[in-house]
Amino acid sequence: MPQKVRIALDAMGGDHGPPVVIPGADLSLTRHPDTEFILVGDRTKIEPLLESYPRLKASSRIVHTDVAIKMDDKPSQALRYGRWKSSMWLALETVKKGEADVAVSAGNTGALMAMSKFYLKTMAGIERPAIAAIWPTLRGESVVLDLGASIGADTQHLLDMAVMGSAMARILFDIERPTVGLLNIGVEEVKGLDEVKDAGQLLRDRNLPYLDYVGFVEGDDIGKGTVDVVVTEGFAGNIALKTAEGTARQIAGYLRSAMSRTIWARIGYLFARGAFRTLAEKMDPRRANGGVFLGLNGVVIKSHGGTDAEGFAAAIDIGYDMVRYELLAKISQMLNSVPRVAAEQAAVESAP
Repeated sequence: MPQKVRIALDAMGGDHGPPVVIPGADLSLTRHPDTEFILVGDRTKIEPLLESYPRLKASSRIVHTDVAIKMDDKPSQALRYGRWKSSMWLALETVKKGEADVAVSAGNTGALMAMSKFYLKTMAGIERPAIAAIWPTLRGESVVLDLGASIGADTQHLLDMAVMGSAMARILFDIERPTVGLLNIGVEEVKGLDEVKDAGQLLRDRNLPYLDYVGFVEGDDIGKGTVDVVVTEGFAGNIALKTAEGTARQIAGYLRSAMSRTIWARIGYLFARGAFRTLAEKMDPRRANGGVFLGLNGVVIKSHGGTDAEGFAAAIDIGYDMVRYELLAKISQMLNSVPRVAAEQAAVESAP
C-alpha cells in the first residue's frame, strides 16, 4: 500500500477544464491530505488558478501540454491526433510509467476508453474493460456495470464483470462477499439470452469465494438495491443509466412545478423543505460521480463532463479509494477463481 496516493488529472478534460478541475482537486485534498497530484494541461491556464489554492500548489506538479481532446471527437480521431501529446494521453502515461497510481478525466468517454485500452492494455484474461459506477438505491448504494464501455457480452465477459464489480464493491462498501445479480428480463431461470443464462448457471455452480450470486434481477431491482452489484452488458446498462437520470430530472421538475402552483403549496414547501433538501441530496448526481474503468492494467476514473468542482472531487475520491484499498490486486486475486469458459468447453469437446 503506497504511503502517498499519486493522482494524475486531465486538467483540460470536460466541459469546463481547469476552473473545475483545480478547485475539485483542492476539495479532495482536504479529505485526503496524503495525496499528490500531477496536473496535466496548459500551464498558462493552470498556474493562475493554483495561486488561489496554496495547499494544492504545494502538493502538485504540472505536466504541460496545450493539446486537449474535444468532447465531440470520435475515439479514432482522438487517437490519431491526441496520442503522445494530449492532456488525456499524458495523464494515462503517468500511470503507465508508474509515476501516478490513478488517472482521472472528465473528458470524452469514448476517447478515454480507447486510449486507456490502447495504452494501458487489459489485465491478463480480460478481453474487454467495463465502466462501473455507484448507483443510489433505497438501501444505500450499489455498483452497476457495464454502463457503456462496449455493446454485447458473452458468458465469459459477464463472469469477469461479476468479479470486477464485486472487487469494487468490497472496497467501497466494506463487504467481504457482495451480493451479485445478473440483469435480465425476468428472475426465472428459463428467461433471457443464452449468454446470461449460462453465466448465471456457472456463477451458481461455482459458488465463488468473494461474491454471493443471488440470481437474475430486473430493472426495478437496481433502484431497490436488491443486490450490491448489478451486472449487464453495456448497451442495456447505458440505457438504464440514461433512463434513471432522465427520470430523476422529470421528478424534480414535477416537484418544482407542484410546489409553486398555489400559495398553499408554497406554504407547504416551507414546512417540508427539510425533507425536500434530503431528497435533493439523495438525487444529487455529484454524489455518485465517477465511473471506474475496470479490467485495465491501471486505475482510470471517468468523471461526468459537465460536473462542478464538488462532483469532480467525488470522482477523485473514488480514484483515491480504488488505489488505497488495492483494487487491481483484489481483481487479480478474484480472477484466479473464475472459470474460463473457452477452456472448459475445449476440455469437454476433447474428452473421449
